[in-house]
Amino acid sequence: MEAAGGVLHVDLGAIVANWRLLVSRHPAGPVAGVVKGDGYGLGAGPVARALYDAGCRHFFVALLDEALAIRDRIPNAMLAVLGGPTPGSEPAYIAHRIVPVLGSLREIEAWAGTDLPAILHIDTGMSRLGLDAREMAVLLQDPARLSGIDVRYIMTHLVSAEAANDPLNEHQRQRFAEACAGLPPAPRSFANSSGIFLGEKFGSDLARPGAALFGINPTPGQPNPMRQVVRLMARVLAVRDIPAGASVGYNATWRATRPSRIATAGVGYADGWDRGLSGRGRAFFDGAPVPLVGRVSMDLTTFDVTDFPAVAPGGWLEFLGAHQSPDEVAALAGTNGYEILTSLALRLPRVYEAA
Repeated sequence: MEAAGGVLHVDLGAIVANWRLLVSRHPAGPVAGVVKGDGYGLGAGPVARALYDAGCRHFFVALLDEALAIRDRIPNAMLAVLGGPTPGSEPAYIAHRIVPVLGSLREIEAWAGTDLPAILHIDTGMSRLGLDAREMAVLLQDPARLSGIDVRYIMTHLVSAEAANDPLNEHQRQRFAEACAGLPPAPRSFANSSGIFLGEKFGSDLARPGAALFGINPTPGQPNPMRQVVRLMARVLAVRDIPAGASVGYNATWRATRPSRIATAGVGYADGWDRGLSGRGRAFFDGAPVPLVGRVSMDLTTFDVTDFPAVAPGGWLEFLGAHQSPDEVAALAGTNGYEILTSLALRLPRVYEAA
């Protein structure tokens, strides 16, 4: 069935090309694929399989359920869960060969003696997950707590890697090195997407990029080195002529200052098109910007196409694509590109372009 409202095109080849670029920028060790949040909203299964076919053998997700959903797509790869094992979930990890990321003494104790792989997470400044300073002190005094655990990697998470000059980056690098020095030797995992671009000092045995794979700029303020991977097209459902002074949309937040043509497109905030774009967003028609007028509603968004007589019902407007990146939309909406992608609703049909 042809999409009635909108359709999301995902370029798997561009995602693979982005991964290969990141591999070239991280000679210290392999580059994983972080496909949490259903592959940043684009479909973790197809994305993970495309990366796997390209040679990626390390993957990270946030939740056990996310790992279970893609395990059969990447059969011989390391698949790790960043959120850590919840009590009672250990059998599922074992049965499906999923690697837990251990971020507390309780999680270490629950996994000890299994002789199975795990990743040890140290908090060096994020203050979310990972062993904090108190727990690290306990572990450093008694490293035997790790007995019976096959520690594949020791990892930490950068706080401000996208800000290359932030002193927090170097502070975290030193804290991580000091913490690892007191533990039994194990490979290290350090850089995220932006961390890969901080230079060789931030290289490690395994990098963990996520957003950069999906075209988000890992170097804000500089040209984006990554290829764009998504194209969101919205069908024009109706075009109507309105007189000067007529309002458009809820609460009449926009009024025509001239006789105008208004196109209504079949994508709204239920599809993930941010309501914060009301009155300030735009779409593109044949490469030219058309202003979003009125409020983004649940299923519909309206545009002033007075200067574009070729816009007609059944045609298409580009919401994301060659002329407008997720980062650019995020700037207009007051958020980041991650949220723009992960908000894209499942009711938008996905069309995958082969790698």
